Amino acid sequence: MAPTDSHQTVEATVRRVPRYGVFMGIGVVVGVIAAALLTWAGSFEQSQALDVVYPPAQVFGFLLLWTAPIGLALGGVVGIILERVARRHDRVVRVDRETVVETD
Repeated sequence: MAPTDSHQTVEATVRRVPRYGVFMGIGVVVGVIAAALLTWAGSFEQSQALDVVYPPAQVFGFLLLWTAPIGLALGGVVGIILERVARRHDRVVRVDRETVVETD
């Protein structure tokens, strides 16, 4: 039983697609940095309404609950925008396709 092969030339579209996970990860890192900067810039005086003082670590945690998801979403949006821009630079190329089929 000899294998048979078929050979054909087809056209294929080649385009670059951004890795969404990388952009979303960078967005989370930017969110963590933003939370740290906001925590650093805040004042930790006693609240007149509640008579409590929030420690910096607790403020950082609360801010992180907002800034990390916002950074994640913004990173995803940047990835989508870059994909739309990359679509304009699609290329059509000729590709040789070979298929080997073993017959019984």
